[in-house]
Amino acid sequence: MNTLLVLLGPTGVGKTEWSIRLATTLRTSVVSADSRQIYRGMQIATAAPTAAEQQQIPHYFVGTLSPESYYSASAYEQEVLTLLEELFVQHPVVILSGGSMMYIDAVCKGMDELPTVDETLRQELQEQYKREGLDPIRQQLKMLDPLFYNQVDLKNPQRVIHALEICLMSGKPYSSLRTNPDKKRAFRIVKIGFTRDREDLYDRINRRVDAMVLEGLVEEARGFYPMRHLNALNTVGYKELFRYFDGDWSLEQAIDKIKQHSRNYARKQLTWFRRDKAVHWVNLTDKEQDVMALASSLLEREQ
Repeated sequence: MNTLLVLLGPTGVGKTEWSIRLATTLRTSVVSADSRQIYRGMQIATAAPTAAEQQQIPHYFVGTLSPESYYSASAYEQEVLTLLEELFVQHPVVILSGGSMMYIDAVCKGMDELPTVDETLRQELQEQYKREGLDPIRQQLKMLDPLFYNQVDLKNPQRVIHALEICLMSGKPYSSLRTNPDKKRAFRIVKIGFTRDREDLYDRINRRVDAMVLEGLVEEARGFYPMRHLNALNTVGYKELFRYFDGDWSLEQAIDKIKQHSRNYARKQLTWFRRDKAVHWVNLTDKEQDVMALASSLLEREQ
């Protein structure tokens, strides 16, 4: 049976390096599961695979959308499943690699069947968000779906606006439509999770941020500053530098905040992923040499 080899873990742990090494050995392609790498022009902030790496190994869902485009985990699920049908004709194993928790779950477990949102409604809510900020939208969501209001990350515009869209389209609370499906797939799924000792991981994150700044992160963010209201740009690396451009923080403060928020996100990712009992974990601080052997063993064992 065809196999999707899922490589997951926190930001900065080494997923890109290992996805390329494994793809080279398996002679296959890599599908990105990163909700920000999918947007064009954000290479430095999202640590997207370089042009040379993409030339070495075919990558999908990297730099394919404009930051102005609306995109969701549900759309990602459908597009990845369609792509996998094509890739499995060429390769018995395809790699899915990334750290976006909902994107990985969308492919492996499936998303709820939700109503299609009318484009007019979507534009109206986006315009309201630009004019009035997120708080009025949060309050409307709180009235229509208090249960989900208490669960959602209230600082995430995409999640809050999407939930309100569904409430308004369906006439029902968004929470009542979330059934957490576990859809059967036509391929088997093998998951390898990467982690590191905390000190090692945090040091890698801090050093990577410094490297991003040297590579031109500030200039990349400045180019997006006029579009800072877009959800795609509400991401670590840009939102802190936007505060610097606004005059709220010094550049040094903004860089320190990028490091802090990246470490916080890494903890959040690990908490999410560790709930999944199907993940085979590797601590790269101690066992980098074991990854290839583990992947080979799992692919053979689970035939």
